[in-house]
Amino acid sequence: MAALFFYGTLQHIPLLEIVLGRSFGDIKISNDQLRDHVVLAVAEGPFPCIEAAPGQFAAGVLVEGLSARDIDRLNFYEGSFAYDLREMALVSGHKALVYFAHANHWSAVGPWSLNRWQAVWGDLSCFAAIEVMDYFGRYSVDQVAKMFPMIRTRAAAMVNARQSRHGGGTLQGRVEIDRIDRVYTNYFALNEYHLSHERFDGTMSDVLDRAVFVASDAALVLPYDPQLDRVLLVEQLRMGPVARGDRAVWQMEPIAGRVDPGETPAAAARREAWEEAGISLQSLEPVAEVYASPGDSTEFFYIYVGLADLPDAVTGVNGLASEAEDIRSHLLSFDALMGLVDRQEAANSPLVIAAYWLARHRERLRLRPPGAKPDVT
Repeated sequence: MAALFFYGTLQHIPLLEIVLGRSFGDIKISNDQLRDHVVLAVAEGPFPCIEAAPGQFAAGVLVEGLSARDIDRLNFYEGSFAYDLREMALVSGHKALVYFAHANHWSAVGPWSLNRWQAVWGDLSCFAAIEVMDYFGRYSVDQVAKMFPMIRTRAAAMVNARQSRHGGGTLQGRVEIDRIDRVYTNYFALNEYHLSHERFDGTMSDVLDRAVFVASDAALVLPYDPQLDRVLLVEQLRMGPVARGDRAVWQMEPIAGRVDPGETPAAAARREAWEEAGISLQSLEPVAEVYASPGDSTEFFYIYVGLADLPDAVTGVNGLASEAEDIRSHLLSFDALMGLVDRQEAANSPLVIAAYWLARHRERLRLRPPGAKPDVT
């Protein structure tokens, strides 16, 4: 049996249990310290590293009674973050293995707080760890490391789901999940659920097989200039129309992008407006919070209308080269936008939703005094 000293996120007991794949049982946990070291936050993520620091003490927990399989699971989880084990002597006199980052891999930026991490990142990290450990024995550490940014984004969506506003008046029934098979994972994922659910008559259904496309949350914003009474749309190649065999695979749509972990949907909308169209939004008007296709996808949309100055010179080709984006922007008058929608030439559902919302609220927005307080920060 082995002993490890944890100074970072694995002090969080729910996360440690997920990584180990079991409750503690015969495992012993006690507070301890590592002399002449300090725990520091890193710029690349909400987790710490440990560095030599004469005269200082790194606080953490000593975990004793770990099996060889426990160590294998821990190495798989920590390996994707570029950490290796070293044996160290602790203040208590115990010897324990400690995870140290690869040399020059992370950029230390200052003190790290376990309490703050638990409050801000604890739940998200637990959701991410569930998916990571599902790949134990199936994928290499390097493969998981490449997928990890999207794993965290999917985990962030699960955290956001706890704050959903909808559901009033619907059945709050039981759902019993027999098992989940992950059929595919990369940028997106495809899960097969085997579950039964409560029926409206109070009985339980048979076990059903249902496939679900697992995606991230997305923020979408339709920029609108109330003074010039026009909107900005972006155009780019879309894979849905390509795969469907649509004759029109370049689509007109609002600005859109995924909501990154730790980012609010409103902040994502503002960031994407700059990245995709080079515009700064003055304020955001919330339009809708909706599933893209609740029958078979987790993808969830936060839709806004964003007030902005839209002069003639604002159009062009933008997008991040790092994401291979090639995005062209267009200015349309409000009447031209509604004509597009009325003729059913707008194939993007968030665009249609935002257009109808704008039709309802346009007069209020046009009468809004310059410099009015934003509705959403």
